[in-house]
Amino acid sequence: MIDIGVTKLAIIGGIALVVIGPEKLPGLAKTIGTLLGRARRYVADVKAEVSRSMELDELKKMKDTVESAARDVENTIQTNANAFEKDWNDTTGLLSNSTLAEPPPSFPLYKHPKKKWRLKQGSTPVWYKARTGTRTKALSGAARVARFRPKLLSQ
Repeated sequence: MIDIGVTKLAIIGGIALVVIGPEKLPGLAKTIGTLLGRARRYVADVKAEVSRSMELDELKKMKDTVESAARDVENTIQTNANAFEKDWNDTTGLLSNSTLAEPPPSFPLYKHPKKKWRLKQGSTPVWYKARTGTRTKALSGAARVARFRPKLLSQ
């Protein structure tokens, strides 16, 4: 690297003052400063772009390793599932051929209540509704106002 000290800068400044002149020196210094700033920004942008591309390459490598690991796991699961299915079919085949095999229990299928939701709500005991504070009767707005209106004192 070039070693520029304070004395060398002073000598360069003195020569520039003599050659360029005191009238044009401030404008030249301003132009040199802006050009140096642009050069520094350009170098910083190039460094950032290089680091981004390096990170992108690292991320691609990491993505490839994760994908290969996922494929390996999927393949092992597939082979284990195939082995399990084979064993299951062998076992259930033996049970179905056996005379001691019992038929599977039959359960009623779930049927959505659809329009019979009132039956489901009506099956809750009254004592439970009273304890939890569930309303058992619907009141209209006028009835609710009349119920909770303060009683007038008789005169």
